[in-house]
Formats: sequence, C-alpha cells, structure tokens
Amino acid sequence: MKLLLCRNIEKLGIVGDVVNVAPGYARNYLVPQGLGTEPTKSNIKALAEARRLAEEDRIRERKLLAKLAERMKEVEVTVRARANEDGILYGSVGKREISEALKEEGYPIESDQIVLSSPLRQLDNVVVELKFADGIGSEVKVWVVREKSADDEDGEDSDETTSAGREAGSDDHSADA
Repeated sequence: MKLLLCRNIEKLGIVGDVVNVAPGYARNYLVPQGLGTEPTKSNIKALAEARRLAEEDRIRERKLLAKLAERMKEVEVTVRARANEDGILYGSVGKREISEALKEEGYPIESDQIVLSSPLRQLDNVVVELKFADGIGSEVKVWVVREKSADDEDGEDSDETTSAGREAGSDDHSADA
C-alpha cells in the first residue's frame, strides 16, 4: 500500500516520501498516529515545504554526526566490573554500561548507537563499533577492568585501622607505665 509520510520515521523515510508499506501497518499504526496519509497531489504539495526542511535538518545532522565520528576515532574508555580470579565477570558488560562510561568521558553516545554482538563477559580490551547513521560510524576501545570488591577495600581499611590502633594503643600503654 502506498502512503505519504507526514513525519520522519526512522528506517522508513522522511516527511513527504511516498513509501510502500503493508496494509495492516498503514491502517493500524501509521494513519491513526498521524504519521502517514493518502498520497494525493494536494497532500504532496502541502508537505513539500516540510520535506525541504526535513532534508536540510537531515544534512545538518549528518554533518554533526560525521564530526562526532571523527572525534571518536582514538577514544578509549574503561569499564569497571566485578570478576573472579580467572578474569571471568560475575555479570556482563553491555551496551548500557559502555554508553554510561562514554557519557562520563563527555561523549553523547546512546546505547542504541553501540554495535555489540554479545555482552562482554571477561576482563579484556575490545574494539567496539559505533553506528550513528547509514555510512557514518566509528570505533572505540573498551577496557574491561576488575572493580575493587568491598572485601579488598575493607582489607585495606582494616590494615590501616589495625596499625593505627596498635600505635595508639602502644602510646597509651607507655603513658600508663
């Protein structure tokens, strides 16, 4: 079924495009949501200006994405995760964790822009692909490193406390004697 798009729809088209879609998709989703209409001459003429603006926005956005992709070429990011002695993670590192680490570094990368075939399950460094738009992408190096566990931190604190306590205790006992 041919349909004139009233709004930009990712992976389908931009405003003013005449697309061929399944009748059920058009009847049950696109038309009721106001995303598409019948492709008559008057409707096409009415959406011509909106299409021109959408094309300009699309060109501008692709330029910004290309600049971002260029900035991302040499980026490395570290993700901390809990792991056993063999380097196997207790959980996994996925798109969301990588996205959050990149945002902490100042890069506005969403998890749906990260291409990851399967979650990372061991301590390692991996090159991960970023896809911003058709033909625009980059790669970043992701270092998955061991997170200090609470036991490690408690162990360090208890050693400091114990040695400080022994010193304080020895001073107290020497003062009593």
